[in-house]
Amino acid sequence: MAKEATQGQKTALWTAAFLDELVRCGVRAVVVSPGSRSTPLAMAAFELNRRRPDELRLFIDVDERGAAFFGLGMAKATGRPVALVCTSGTATANYYPAVIEAETSRVPLIALTCDRPPRLQSLGAPQTTDQLHLFGTHVRAFRQMPLPGAEAHDVAFARQAAREAFLAAVGGRPRFAPGVPLAGCFAEGARDDAPVGNPLVASCGSDALAGPVQVNFPFDEPLKPDFPGGDAWAADAFGAGDAFCAGRAGASDDTPAGESWALPTCSGVEPAALERLCTLLRGKRVLVLAGEGTCSTLAEAREVASWAERLQLPLLADPLSGLRCVDSPAVMDAYDNVFGSDACPLPGAVIRFGRYPVSKRATTRLAAARPLNVVVDAGETRDFNTATDVFVPLAPLDFVRSFTAKDYGAAAASPAAGVRELFFRAWAQDNAAARQRIAQAVAAAPADEAPFEGAIVAAVLDEAPPASCLFVANSMAVRALDTVQSRGAAPLCVLANRGQNGIDGTVSTALGAAQQFAQTTFVTGDLTLLHDLNALALQNELMRNQPGTPPTVVIVLLNNDGGAIFDMLPQASDEPYFERVFLTPQNVDFAHAAQAFHVPYRAASSVEEFREAYRKRLCMPGISLIEVRVPLRGVKERYRGCWS
Repeated sequence: MAKEATQGQKTALWTAAFLDELVRCGVRAVVVSPGSRSTPLAMAAFELNRRRPDELRLFIDVDERGAAFFGLGMAKATGRPVALVCTSGTATANYYPAVIEAETSRVPLIALTCDRPPRLQSLGAPQTTDQLHLFGTHVRAFRQMPLPGAEAHDVAFARQAAREAFLAAVGGRPRFAPGVPLAGCFAEGARDDAPVGNPLVASCGSDALAGPVQVNFPFDEPLKPDFPGGDAWAADAFGAGDAFCAGRAGASDDTPAGESWALPTCSGVEPAALERLCTLLRGKRVLVLAGEGTCSTLAEAREVASWAERLQLPLLADPLSGLRCVDSPAVMDAYDNVFGSDACPLPGAVIRFGRYPVSKRATTRLAAARPLNVVVDAGETRDFNTATDVFVPLAPLDFVRSFTAKDYGAAAASPAAGVRELFFRAWAQDNAAARQRIAQAVAAAPADEAPFEGAIVAAVLDEAPPASCLFVANSMAVRALDTVQSRGAAPLCVLANRGQNGIDGTVSTALGAAQQFAQTTFVTGDLTLLHDLNALALQNELMRNQPGTPPTVVIVLLNNDGGAIFDMLPQASDEPYFERVFLTPQNVDFAHAAQAFHVPYRAASSVEEFREAYRKRLCMPGISLIEVRVPLRGVKERYRGCWS
């Protein structure tokens, strides 16, 4: 008969079972921020990484705020949940910004927050705060764990709790796409020609969405788990020789991780509903607005582009849609410029995939035109213009695959096909002309002045290795990319934090995403870099503590010494308040900042100097920084040739 387990053995068995089950479900990375109360989970993560390094990677980031964004970046790039571990008190609150970004960007995160035991709550114990439902409605699920136990039912519960957390994080539909990751209702006041009554488009599938989850772990002292003792106790009590194997049930050991949870679902629009949708669109000029996350792989992008080309639908491709890597005549890569013309061909109907695009002109012009709006999204309209007439609760690719060759043949034979074809040609011609204007404006940028931001981003697109990652910051960086990226460019995984459109944690997110690629380029402004500057401290973790050759991360800093995007907004003024309150120049010496973190630094004062430095940095493992100084004022004037 087994002896009773010690506190250290109980903690070892219980935490080991929880983390082992997360790995069995599909988690492949955990980010730990050091602390005392998190000792059990931190040591369990270290032990599992030591025993099975091919199954779980361990990262250490001393800043909880940055650690959460680092995990978010990895999860964004892979679609797999990443586990976060932190201690009690304000450490947990530092996860909040990343949790909100994960919620709105639908990124699976599992926050394992550690806590004081119930006997110390509300009594003034150090580093103690109310962590129950700390993140409110921003998480997909919350669970308060009991104190660790080592009986069979305790270990079984720990494993079940891990499974539930994983399923909540992935939205019940795990989907780990192979290859290079690129990652009904009706509104009130609908148009007169919009359908009424029951939902038009019936589909089968889940409306569950990926997102963050919180699991709160109270731990009492002694905190240090006893893994050798846990192994011995597990061998005696469970008949297993490894604490990380104790209490496994429900699936054979040879079941691939994650396969147990891949729930079979029916995907696609029902044939009768599809016919009604085609009838509704017939005779209208239809375009497709492809927002962030439309495609997850290059193969998906090619399939969506082929569908649009076959149906003669202009495919307005946001830079985060994954579609600009495809050289298809259907892909409209300069649509923001086209919308700047009064003669822009406006549609009678819009099919929108996912969230609205970066281009504000596109959103504004389409809202004013008020076409029939069909929104295709996995679970919500994300329609701040309240223009949705038809909602299709599907992923864009599932919607596209609902259109068979037979469906298209019938549509092509109708008189409406001519309307679509003329509209398609008009968009193709205007897009080609706009693209030529942009290329000429970039090429004509003066060589004897400070480099034009668009020319630097264009150089990145020219030089970035195929299948590498391009992470862009918000504000001016993503708008520069939207302006200069042409279709048919090198197949890059283009990522950004567009859930909240903010600058918080962007450097950490980019570094997290970079762990999935041999080479990553991060284009940012100075305020974004400064806001998360301590993320550069990860240079030590990535260079010294991770196995194999560290990935290459080149930070391209477009330093205008302030917030140049405000120069484009109504707040812009020559009055003193504008520079003090909005432009906020910081006068930071980034060369010294880079030196403090042992990050190689290079300044470039021209496009050619930048190209030379960038090529060299792409061959250097770890983080490096190239700074390009650009003017703070005059953004509109510099982009006039591109945006007019």
